[in-house]
Amino acid sequence: MEWIAEGIALIFIGVLVSAVTFIDPYLRVSRAVYIISCLGLSALTIVSLLTGFKINFLPFRLCPLIFTVSLILIAIGGIF
Repeated sequence: MEWIAEGIALIFIGVLVSAVTFIDPYLRVSRAVYIISCLGLSALTIVSLLTGFKINFLPFRLCPLIFTVSLILIAIGGIF
């Protein structure tokens, strides 16, 4: 069940970041969305490390890496 919630959250964050970038990436609201998205991905990374990483199934072990890479890409593209 955790992986379904994480997948939906990841899709929502991606759509939200894409939408504000498409509208106007230089607004203060866009920057706030980028920062909040990075914080949300950080929380998902920690939850995934504490729960899903213990399972011996490769896709669950890749979740923290996927969240971290997504966080870094959003931070590089939107914040810096």
